[in-house]
Amino acid sequence: MRERRQLLNLGYRLLGSLADAEDVVQEAYARWYAMSRAEREAIESPGAWLTRVAGRICLNLLGSARARREAYVGQWVPEPLPDPAEWIAGAAGGAGVDPADRITLDESVTMAFLIVFESMTPAERVAFVLHDVFRYPFAEVAEIVGRSPAACRQLASSARRRIAPARAGASPDTARQASVVRRFRAAWQTQDIEALIGLLDPDATAVSDGGGRALAHPLPVEGAERIAHLYLTIARFAPRLTLLERTVNGLPGLVIESGGRVETVFAFQVADDDRITHIWAVRNPDKLRPWGPC
Repeated sequence: MRERRQLLNLGYRLLGSLADAEDVVQEAYARWYAMSRAEREAIESPGAWLTRVAGRICLNLLGSARARREAYVGQWVPEPLPDPAEWIAGAAGGAGVDPADRITLDESVTMAFLIVFESMTPAERVAFVLHDVFRYPFAEVAEIVGRSPAACRQLASSARRRIAPARAGASPDTARQASVVRRFRAAWQTQDIEALIGLLDPDATAVSDGGGRALAHPLPVEGAERIAHLYLTIARFAPRLTLLERTVNGLPGLVIESGGRVETVFAFQVADDDRITHIWAVRNPDKLRPWGPC
């Protein structure tokens, strides 16, 4: 069971969903316990075996992800994660072990990275995450992906090229991002349209994920002025919402609460010039379980 944390971390990075990652871990363990005791004892490294199985399950799920995304209502955004200290115990729907401390929040789980992961082929994503994030040698990655080590090396290289713009376009300074998000919150609450526009990159994009279960803009909103006016409209029609600063996928973000319930989680990408280039708003209650009652 000590491998559970690593398997959850792997599954979340590959699938962008804590719920799906939990299902993958359960399936991997089900296959482990389906073997006889003698078969299990013959495996030198249970952790490596479980990782291979979980990786293959994720690879299969990624292969069908495009069809699932096409059936999804509106825009799809990865499931946002709170800081472990802010995780609501038992929010996932069960008593007992809280999985909050099992997801390590680092660069590879920022919303910008997870969005880029979605643009990769399943094989690229698995090769990159296993090798560059979890430091598995390409020989072991090859066993999971079903290709040669040389081919997996090429897959990881291709994935790095996709990641490079997101890595270069984001400010690495968490304190600076916190300052920008704080000013965005203040401008939003005071309905200062000029301040909002000034904090947004002229070509900024805002995406809202309601999953058909919560009101959300069906298409991305592009441009600083359009985004500022949209958020101003939200502030005017919902003046009693509580806007809180929270850590979202390891970076400063915002959360909207209403009546003690989390309604929306906002993740941001802030460029080196301290302007917001992307806003991701997750409103689908199925994706907000770790944040408390929805």
